[in-house]
Amino acid sequence: MPSLGRLHLITDSRPGRDPLAVVRAALSAARAELVVQVRVEDDATDRETYDLASRVVALCAPYRARCLVNDRLHVALAVDAAGGHVGADDLPVDAARRVLGPAALLGATARDPGTAAVAVAAGASYLGVGPCNATTTKDGLPAPIGVTGVRAVAEAVDVPVVAIGGVTAAQVPALRAAGAYGVAVVGALSAAADPARATAELLKALTC
Repeated sequence: MPSLGRLHLITDSRPGRDPLAVVRAALSAARAELVVQVRVEDDATDRETYDLASRVVALCAPYRARCLVNDRLHVALAVDAAGGHVGADDLPVDAARRVLGPAALLGATARDPGTAAVAVAAGASYLGVGPCNATTTKDGLPAPIGVTGVRAVAEAVDVPVVAIGGVTAAQVPALRAAGAYGVAVVGALSAAADPARATAELLKALTC
């Protein structure tokens, strides 16, 4: 199984954002410790997703960083990404594992120990757990689970737990203490005035 970095950057393709510029800046600071998860808006075409994902894979390659594709696993295969990530409304984890094959990284979303254990048994390599806090980067999310919810999942599974949802560098120590292997962020980097510096601060908090 490929190695998993502790800092996951989820691309922000909302109007007015430049996901590739943020990816470049984050890679310059985090290098192989960065995982870039390509996530697009629901109305994006497969071609648009492919174009973005292929460019992200190319950016990641010199740094040996991993690129994953959210939901659209056929695109992950087409661009030779390291794997993919599926949420509650995407393919079931066992089906996603069959699509990607045994060697790929496969993330799954979970928010409680029960669904987490099912996802791991079905083949998840790691779990994205949250939302930890309220966030505006994605619509229709359930209520935040906080540090307590992250701890409950981390204690129930033996794969890396990546906390997501409004995470800031200041919150990283508490999440790590709760058992989180790493964190996934969107706005903390895409809305930062200096994404490279924000990446360095997150990484420093994760590795202290």
